[in-house]
Amino acid sequence: MVKLYEDFDLWEATIQRRKIFCVFLAVTAAFLGGLIALVVYYISLPYQDSNQTWVIAVTCVLTALYLCFCFPFMGIKFKRCNCYCKMLRFISVGLKEYSVMPFVEIDDWVTRDGVDVNVAVFFVKNIKKDEEMRRQIFVDGEKTFPPFKEGEQVRVISQGNLLIEYELIENGAPEQSSPNQEIQPE
Repeated sequence: MVKLYEDFDLWEATIQRRKIFCVFLAVTAAFLGGLIALVVYYISLPYQDSNQTWVIAVTCVLTALYLCFCFPFMGIKFKRCNCYCKMLRFISVGLKEYSVMPFVEIDDWVTRDGVDVNVAVFFVKNIKKDEEMRRQIFVDGEKTFPPFKEGEQVRVISQGNLLIEYELIENGAPEQSSPNQEIQPE
């Protein structure tokens, strides 16, 4: 079986999230330091001093620059990194599902729970209606897409439709049973 994730992936993503948050805290501390310095200087000015105008203008510009930094940085960069860390934590503690399915096609990219993923489509047999349904398995966009070929049987271990491990089954190779797989009576 080919594993897509290691424990080290969660560690790297957590370190990256901490670095991003530390940059945000450093910029916030610099903003607050500059703001406090400007307020103290403004308070120390005599009444109706000509320097009040530029102090107010610099304070407004500083605040505008900080807000222009905060929303994209925390709203895009930190949020995406945080969602990726959350996904990796769910992988490590979540319930895994085992199945063998034929691969159908690659679908478009999609964002799932804040993480960009590729979509691999598989056929799954519906037990109740005796028909085939399409199942979407999400492959992390940060990882290389597995070398699936159309019609090829693939053994998949997934957690919440997110691919964790896979194995390509050659045609004619007997399928091995697993304790997690349900055995159908013949």
